Amino acid sequence: MNALTQLGDGFVTVLTPMNMLWVVVGALLGTAVGVLPGLGSAMAVALLLPVTFSLDPIGAFIMFAGVLFGGLFGDSISGILMNTPGNSTAIAGSIEGHAMARSGRAAQALAASAIASFVGGIIAAVLVVFFAPSLAALATVFGPAEYLALAVFAFVAISAVVTDSIVRGLSALALGLAVAVVGIDGISGAARLTGGLPELFDGIDIIVITVGLLALTEVFHQAARRGIPDDHSILRAPGRPWLSRAEFRAALPAWLRGTATGLPFGIIPVGGSEVPTFLAYGTERRLDARRSNPMFGRGAIQGVAGPEAAGNATAGTAMGALLALGLPTSATAAILLAAFRQYGLQPGPLLFERAPDLVWALLASFFVGLVVLLTLNLPFAPLWAKLLRVPKHYLYAGITVFAMLGVFATSAKILDLVLVLLIGLLGFAMRRYGIPVAPMLIAVILGPLAETELRRALAVSEGDPVALVDSPVAASLYGLLLLVVLAVVVRTVRSRSRGRGALAGTGR
Repeated sequence: MNALTQLGDGFVTVLTPMNMLWVVVGALLGTAVGVLPGLGSAMAVALLLPVTFSLDPIGAFIMFAGVLFGGLFGDSISGILMNTPGNSTAIAGSIEGHAMARSGRAAQALAASAIASFVGGIIAAVLVVFFAPSLAALATVFGPAEYLALAVFAFVAISAVVTDSIVRGLSALALGLAVAVVGIDGISGAARLTGGLPELFDGIDIIVITVGLLALTEVFHQAARRGIPDDHSILRAPGRPWLSRAEFRAALPAWLRGTATGLPFGIIPVGGSEVPTFLAYGTERRLDARRSNPMFGRGAIQGVAGPEAAGNATAGTAMGALLALGLPTSATAAILLAAFRQYGLQPGPLLFERAPDLVWALLASFFVGLVVLLTLNLPFAPLWAKLLRVPKHYLYAGITVFAMLGVFATSAKILDLVLVLLIGLLGFAMRRYGIPVAPMLIAVILGPLAETELRRALAVSEGDPVALVDSPVAASLYGLLLLVVLAVVVRTVRSRSRGRGALAGTGR
């Protein structure tokens, strides 16, 4: 009851005209920045840090809460409409979201994303209010071996389970791992695959890879289709900002499953929401494959609902880990840690005693900000969807310009512009030959983490490989992965046997 009383005091603080104004401003700015390729909620918070010097701490952090969740939804808008996610956390939801947009259901995809953001964020906020210290204790369970097991689980799950061909999935994974090792080895200091170029010593930025594989690949694909009649179903799409009863029934379990997947990852410092969003995507794809009429690849609403809910749930519990332990588990949380220090505050257990007014106002602003975002964005989903009515040659030219500007703004390197073009051509070739993009992206994101944790685990155990599976968490992850792979193999063998039986029945 003490938590409810303090949360009520936080709502009293937030629900004043001036503080509500900061919530709305934060939500609008976060959404606007998130729509731009290469930027996102972390960049929005970083850009707004100097602006908040003149604000009191409560007003500043209330606005940051709006920016955080607004940026996450903005990331998804550009991903769903133009296959250009504003940040890497929106990649998984963009796969089916853009397929829905191409089939004339852009408004429904945006509505599913907005509701997923609300559901995942609200449930995470409730857990943070009541269970932040208990949830944060889970972070102490993970060591190098556990992080490695988690990365391997993600690699194999994405490559062998959510793709149609295991060989092609593993090929994409190998490409991603090759890109991930470019740069200076953090342990030995050796330069790897840099060609002697100093600009590559820091590796290839994830923004360059994301924009190249998704945005420019789509641009090249559309350019290659010149002369082919366009599908005008997008222009005829009904502009309803709500979901039908059937769509809501299909999305509701995915929202809840995605939220359950994302909640633990906010307190595990794996660097962001990429892992839970791809795991949620994989879960929904496996479940969809069992249905009589699979929709994945043609615009499955579950493929939007699950990853988007997972991403927002992770962002919410990441704030709980920051407040309760002072542990930044994502880029946005790290920037908010700097914002706390800007005001002379140190997140952690003592923050609840030293600045209770700020903490509980911030937690209350999570609820208020999510309601404001849902209220603002759900009715505007058809308006966002009208971006697809822009003639293709203007639309994709604009995407190219903004993508290049976003890449250049993050590093100011001419080489990055060359790399994004080359990666875009690679993505176009992968698309032509049916090699999936998702395994390559997850390898680029988690490859450095897997390598670092593997070497740490072996260093601690003095080279004993048994240490990699010696903990209950790591052993459980590997055991679960083995069961999943066996299930996929059995399903593949059965489907091939049925196919041969069908051919035999036709007399061929």
